[in-house]
Amino acid sequence: MPDVLIYLLLGVVVLVGAVLFLAARQPSSFHFARSLRIAAPQERLHGLINDLRKMNTWNPYALRETGGSSSYSGPDAGPGARFEFAGPKSGTGSISVVDSTPSKIGMRLVMTKPIAGDNRVEFALKPDGDATEVTWAMSGKSSLPGRIFSLFIDCECMMARDFDEGLANLKAIAEAR
Repeated sequence: MPDVLIYLLLGVVVLVGAVLFLAARQPSSFHFARSLRIAAPQERLHGLINDLRKMNTWNPYALRETGGSSSYSGPDAGPGARFEFAGPKSGTGSISVVDSTPSKIGMRLVMTKPIAGDNRVEFALKPDGDATEVTWAMSGKSSLPGRIFSLFIDCECMMARDFDEGLANLKAIAEAR
């Protein structure tokens, strides 16, 4: 019986070591981006993104969260506008507008749960004839827990699905006006 326990313990140590080795070889940073052409002027889209209350009418992360708590602070829109959230689906964190021009809105997304992170979110607005190409991007550093998570979950696929959903929601709202 003691021999079985020793082999079992050795197997667990080897498995944990292999997961840590593979996670350490994952990239230390990430960048995801999705784009969609929306038949609306750049100014209208800017207003629907730059104001976090309006953004949360189409943001899939905010729309999925039916429980938890949230609050807004700072100005209604633009640099300094902030949204704090805590919920079972969205996790715990905040997003703040840090810079805003007619063609780009930059935000800082700070997560504390389920995995800590400090990421840059950008929305680029590029006029394209009678429409605007909107690109939603996120980039940041990958922590060791994040790299371990990415061994088992395709984070890029998950983010692409969420960004595509959000851009489709934004398109529906912007084109309905």
